Amino acid sequence: MTHDPRPPLDAVSASAPCPPGDADRARRYHRWQLWLSLARFLLAAAYLLALLVTGAAVWLRDAVAGITPLWWNQLALALLALWGVYRVGTLPLAWASGFWLPRRFGLLHQPLPRWLWDLAKATLIGTGLALLTAEVLYGLLRATPWWWLWGAAAMFVLQVLIALVAPVWLVPLFYRLTPLGHGELRQRLLRLAAAARVPVVGVWVVDQSRKSRTANAAVVGLVGTRRILLFDTLLSEFTPEEVEVVLAHELAHHVHRDVWRGLLVHAVLGLATLWAADRTLRAGIAILGLSTPADLAGLPLLGLILLGIGGVSLPVGNGWSRRVEREADDFALRMVARPAAFIDAMERLAALNLAERDPHPIKEFFLYSHPSIGRRVARAAGMAHRTA
Repeated sequence: MTHDPRPPLDAVSASAPCPPGDADRARRYHRWQLWLSLARFLLAAAYLLALLVTGAAVWLRDAVAGITPLWWNQLALALLALWGVYRVGTLPLAWASGFWLPRRFGLLHQPLPRWLWDLAKATLIGTGLALLTAEVLYGLLRATPWWWLWGAAAMFVLQVLIALVAPVWLVPLFYRLTPLGHGELRQRLLRLAAAARVPVVGVWVVDQSRKSRTANAAVVGLVGTRRILLFDTLLSEFTPEEVEVVLAHELAHHVHRDVWRGLLVHAVLGLATLWAADRTLRAGIAILGLSTPADLAGLPLLGLILLGIGGVSLPVGNGWSRRVEREADDFALRMVARPAAFIDAMERLAALNLAERDPHPIKEFFLYSHPSIGRRVARAAGMAHRTA
């Protein structure tokens, strides 16, 4: 229901707007994060371009060919080498954005060794998934000119599988999950899920307080793996009515089939991305003197193409996401019929997570996957006024 975790503040009145000092603090934090993200983007582009201009990509292709004759092993070795150099080079930026800056603004209290361990796990999982995707795409690229079509289909299947297994296998790698006790709140939340006709296998508490003070909730999984996850910080800082309205928002995504709609939207974006990458890659190989589109010396070129297309398509995906989130807010307000609790929950989330309450509209358009807190509160207040 919230944006990415933001640094918490000291407790504030849930019904009070963000004080000017807190608003300035949030703006400074987000400004830092924006500059760090831009630095990572530019560094990645410069790195890939340098590989092409200096001939390092050709050298790497020939080097891995001398190690193994099998193309899939060559691809894996080349990707691991390219990714390893980039990851080491950008580790200071990852540390700054993920550890130093959140601690400076009061978000993170996780010790550095534990943060590094989480980073290592995330890197291993991400690298494994990236290698699997690359092997499939390059295998298709070698086999058929329609690789972009079959590749988009394969990526869709992989995303569905991840959505199925994430709550069972992936989330527990980073958090300890304990069932919510058999009390009134658990029954209340299960009744809410039943009223929304969203079958769940239970309610679990996530030990977020071990890492930070940010609060959130989620309904994750598909079909038989769907479950309610509540941050323990949500339970300790929010009233039962506020927890209920936060959960109603999350249930709305399943009522509206937003998981499946989101997978389809990303599949369409993925299809368009791979199609554009195919056309650009085939034009680029002639300029670079590569033998085929599947020439491993063209890996940096493909990376540059995907990086650029990803930047262009980012506001499209975020625009869709903001629409979905508005619909989920409206559903929660209608279902729970407590606009005051919704507004209080939004204000409390903004304070705890140090959300930028009213970002510049251009920034919101390009970078925000959720409507700003200010817009969500104003919309809820408007709905409350109309139904009064």
